[in-house]
Parts: sequence; structure tokens; C-alpha cells
Amino acid sequence: MQHFKRKPQAGFTLVEIAIVLVIIGVLLGGVLKGTEMIDNSKVKRAVSDINGISAAYYAYVDRYQRLPGDDGPALANLTARGGNWNNITAFGNANGVIVSNRNQSWNAAAGTEHGAFWQHLRAAGLLTGDVAAVGPAAQPRNAFGGLIGVVTQPVNGNLQGTKICMSQIPGKAALALDTQSDDGNGATGRMRATLGGNRGNTNPNNTALTGGGIYNEDNNYTLCTQV
Repeated sequence: MQHFKRKPQAGFTLVEIAIVLVIIGVLLGGVLKGTEMIDNSKVKRAVSDINGISAAYYAYVDRYQRLPGDDGPALANLTARGGNWNNITAFGNANGVIVSNRNQSWNAAAGTEHGAFWQHLRAAGLLTGDVAAVGPAAQPRNAFGGLIGVVTQPVNGNLQGTKICMSQIPGKAALALDTQSDDGNGATGRMRATLGGNRGNTNPNNTALTGGGIYNEDNNYTLCTQV
């Protein structure tokens, strides 16, 4: 009669399982930390974009004593400057006011002062991009995939003046942006918020953000900041 030795069953010891769990925890922690770093870098880029466009706006006013977008009152007044100015197609009426309504936030259409705003800053060498572009293609993309627009009509509780607006900003990022740039409240200060949809670009309105101006991390927002 033959006797067979039973082979020991392969398996993991408690020590090996513990090591695997530690490794998984480290990897997950690294992924979460990496995601947080990416989100923080997007917020910093958005702040930089707001500051950069504001600086370009004031540099233009200082150089030409006119407002970008409102500069004119005829195309010939601008193309006579030569260089990149020969590529522009839009001009303003030079009345000292940029006309860009809330419903034009995401369409810098040809023949509008919103469209002229981007052309003028690029022709002056103060912003990069295609000088001749019009419509949404003329508008920079923000760090979160939405658009950057300019609005002069009052927004979010009668915030006046020229505003730089950004669409599709996630709630967590919106709070970080507002905290770094203003007072952390979407209903007050120089940065105001409009509740946005899950997709698409939501125009700003002239109603103050409800709920005491508190940002909900489950929502997206359109943010507008006075230059």
C-alpha cells in the first residue's frame, strides 16, 4: 500500500497580507495626493489667468488711453497701428464703455465689443492667441475646461464694472478660488458666483448666490471677478 505525502497548501500569512494592505494604502494615498496636487495647480492657474488678463487690461488702458474692445471708433483707426493690428476685424465706438452683456458671456461674436476685447489685447501683444479669432474660439479656456469671458452688465447682486468670468468651475475649486482671490463667499466681494449646470457654460445672472453664498462641492459654478 502506497502512502502519499500531502503537499502543504499555498497561502498568505498574516504578515504577507498586512504588507499587501500597507502597499495598497500607500498607493491609494499617493493617488489621492496626486489628485489634490492637480486640483491645486488648476486653482493656481485660474488665479494666474484672472490676474494676467486684469494686468493686460490695465496695461492696454495705460498705453492707448482707451479700453480694449471699446477702442475705435473705426477699424482704420486701429489697423493704422500696423503689425498685428492689420489682422483685427472688430472695433468699438470709443465711448469709454465696453458693451458685453451677460448673455454674451461665452460668445465673443464678430462685430461686438466683447469680440473686440480679445482681438485688441492680442494685437497689442498683451495676450497670446489668434488675433483674428471671433466667437467662442476667441475666448481662452480656463483650467477646468470652461471658457473665460468678459461681462460689463451687472452680475450677482449688482456687481458693477468690467468682470472676468469663468464657467464650469467645480464647487471645491470655486471655494478655493474665492478664498484666495476674495472673501470666500459667492454672494459678496469682488468675486461672485452663479450656480451652473453639470455641463455647458452657464451665463452669469444678476441674482446673489443663495444659501448665504456658501459653495456646494457637488455643484459647478460660473465665477465673475471685477478687474
